[in-house]
Amino acid sequence: MAELEPVYTAEEMRAAEAGHDVDALMQRAGAAVAEELMRRWPDARRIALHAGGGANGGDGRIASQILRAQGREIVDDRPDAVIDALLGTGLRGSPREETSRLIGEINGAGVPVLAVDIPSGVNASTGEVAGAAVRAHVTVTMHGPKVGLAVAPGRFYAGEVEVADIGLEPRETEHRLVTDEILAEVPRRSPRDNKYTAGHVLVVGGSRGMTGAAALASRAALRADAGYVTIAAPAESLPVFETLVLEAVKRPLEDVFEVVGRARALAVGPGLGRDEESRALVLRLLAEVELPAVVDADALFELEPAEWPAPRVLTPHEGELARLLGRESTDIAAHRLAAVREAAERFGCVVVLKGEDSLVAAPGRGVLIAALGLPSLSTAGTGDVLTGVTAAFLAKGMEPQRAAAAACAAQQLASHEAWQRYGLVASDVVEALPSALAR
Repeated sequence: MAELEPVYTAEEMRAAEAGHDVDALMQRAGAAVAEELMRRWPDARRIALHAGGGANGGDGRIASQILRAQGREIVDDRPDAVIDALLGTGLRGSPREETSRLIGEINGAGVPVLAVDIPSGVNASTGEVAGAAVRAHVTVTMHGPKVGLAVAPGRFYAGEVEVADIGLEPRETEHRLVTDEILAEVPRRSPRDNKYTAGHVLVVGGSRGMTGAAALASRAALRADAGYVTIAAPAESLPVFETLVLEAVKRPLEDVFEVVGRARALAVGPGLGRDEESRALVLRLLAEVELPAVVDADALFELEPAEWPAPRVLTPHEGELARLLGRESTDIAAHRLAAVREAAERFGCVVVLKGEDSLVAAPGRGVLIAALGLPSLSTAGTGDVLTGVTAAFLAKGMEPQRAAAAACAAQQLASHEAWQRYGLVASDVVEALPSALAR
């Protein structure tokens, strides 16, 4: 499926290589490394090679032989560029003391660094970094991207990633990368649709002083092609919504169970508040309403696993997921893949761990990794945008994990379509959603 691309663990790469001529694979890998280095830095004449004893080191040594043949000098001191071929994909845990020292030398060289397959110190199967790790400018990875190049914190060490074809056949992998082609799965309106069948989203939130969150979620749902949006908010907030979201129907929060019947999906939590009354409302909505629901922001506060009557999609950031799992946020940041999988199993539903690499987990399935956006998305309100888009796609009948993955892709691609690259705000992302969805 072109909308989902393979992303390999170390074990999956070993399986892909099984039965092939190892020497031939290494020759192709080494050639790819040498060619990329010469293409990137044609004026680099003095190259330092740090190579370990395994296949990764072998790839680096072959690259150095090719570079010598092309007139480059392989040196120990004052290089113009460095090849990191110390550890490769076999690392588990942290590097040994001597290897950590060499990693420090590489990072301190002050010249461009090309990593072979994956930066040394990064776990290829998880993206975890347990100790010292090379900070590469470019990573030439063989056959296909590794999980550790896509998932933070490992992705932050990789620099630009170039995939080298070394003659292996594509394989199915447990985890997959989301591409922009997933947006082709989002149902488009047909001539038979009306505003309700095109997707009716009920947004529950928007307490006093926090109306912006619910407004962004509502506007995002509309820009993501929902045909109808209702906002259920405290009565004192409704006049604000009359000016912020013209197209939405507004109802007082106490009427929420009267208006839920015509909706096709819920977005619960944006700006709702965390008082006892709000928490009780969240629990009742999730326990009683047989509609798919996105659960975000305040609705995640002190949420406990339960037997829910319909699909639920939780969309926490690292701090919120830490509270849900009883951890520190630093622990979640260090173990993102494991954490989101644990949450999906514990809560029995789809969980989206938001970030530059948004991870979309579902019980018993591999994780979908959506990493298509710009750093400018790191701004207040973009999580509310994601909530609205996800709710719109659920209201159109999409399967929950695919809906969440497609919503992540739409939000991220909107960062490219927005007229503002610097100083981007969440409203800019909302307005760019139609262009992203038109891809």
